[in-house]
Amino acid sequence: MLKKFARYPLTFGPTPIEKLERLSQHLGGKVQLYAKREDCNSGLAFGGNKLRKLEYIIPDAIASNADTLVSIGGVQSNHTRMIAAVAAKIGFKCRLVQESWVPHEDAVYDRVGNILLSRIMGADVQMVDEGFDIGIRQSWEDAIADVKAKGGKPYAIPAGASVHKFGGLGYVGFAEEVRAQEKELGFAFDYIVVCTVTGSTHAGMLVGFAADGRERRVIGIDASFTPKQTKAQVLEIVRRTAELVELGKELGEDDVVLLEDYAYPAYGVPSNETKDAIRLSARLEGMITDPVYEGKSMQGMIDLVQKGYFPEGSKVLYAHLGGAPALNGYAYAFRNG
Repeated sequence: MLKKFARYPLTFGPTPIEKLERLSQHLGGKVQLYAKREDCNSGLAFGGNKLRKLEYIIPDAIASNADTLVSIGGVQSNHTRMIAAVAAKIGFKCRLVQESWVPHEDAVYDRVGNILLSRIMGADVQMVDEGFDIGIRQSWEDAIADVKAKGGKPYAIPAGASVHKFGGLGYVGFAEEVRAQEKELGFAFDYIVVCTVTGSTHAGMLVGFAADGRERRVIGIDASFTPKQTKAQVLEIVRRTAELVELGKELGEDDVVLLEDYAYPAYGVPSNETKDAIRLSARLEGMITDPVYEGKSMQGMIDLVQKGYFPEGSKVLYAHLGGAPALNGYAYAFRNG
């Protein structure tokens, strides 16, 4: 579905799928859990899901004759870390707007983890005291205008790369990659679990798996705590991406499965249950998840298994999207492990 689109390689290649044997057994052994390790997808600043998206965006940035990537996220944004890394890799300047999306008071929150890495990679980081919203932000538009005013040539990439015209393509590719790996494994996954915030990872997967009728088997775990807005944005990206790749199939609101039970108490703030899920996957599998995204989708998957959401015998693929550097900003919460 992606052959007609230019791709700039930023990842190592297909990401591995591993069986989470100990976690599966711990949860009763009736459902077999696997993880696709998008967190291990690149040598660029610890990788993660944003790189798969950027592979289809960067050709457009280069073709536009821009010289500066301009993007936005929260203080501990995985996305802005990846923008900084890609800018360094392709020889662009980088302007990042870091808004105060998370009501988190760790003393070193704005000096460690993702934002530290962005600064090390040379990004021009601007701190803005504005709350969380997945929509287009005025501070980002102001930064784009400022780059222009200073003689630069900005290329605008929205939060999560999600509402970019090509934002959903990378995770269409994820679905195609999984299908190829399923042939090698000798079975197809019954469900795919993914964290959902700005929406293009979930949307791209949904379009990609719709090619074989599994669109409703993509289970989004909301971590935005604004699920109505998030679901609408996922659907918008789904429709745009389906048209781009010429899916030839209508997708609607009922195809977007978004579970709202795990994003509490706020975006970026881990509940006790999220922290327990982080510890459990770490202690049983040595797999590190973060408090903002993967910890919440891990919490969701664990709870769904325990509640019997997945029929006995199901094979469930957990999409590990990366994000572990953010843990450094939550050191006090995990001071005792």
